[in-house]
Amino acid sequence: MQKISLYDKIYSPVVTEKSTNLSEQNKIVFKVPGKTNKVSIKKNIEKIFKVNVIKVNIINKQNRKKLTRGRKVKVKGYKKAIITLKKGQSIDLTTGI
Repeated sequence: MQKISLYDKIYSPVVTEKSTNLSEQNKIVFKVPGKTNKVSIKKNIEKIFKVNVIKVNIINKQNRKKLTRGRKVKVKGYKKAIITLKKGQSIDLTTGI
């Protein structure tokens, strides 16, 4: 049986203009695997970063087609989790996971 690490449930933080605006409201966005659920994401974030998670919202980004150099290319979808932290707590994304 394979040993599952805490880091297997979190791929990377999503750093966009929209996600940086959410950080003012104590919310942080992470890209997560497609089969994870809210409970496991909450437990892993609390163990890794040692913060209190209030709420977890999940968004599924669907596959889409994009036109690149005159060809249709498939862009793979992904799942992202918006983590709401307790007031006064934060995660420093510049240190890396």
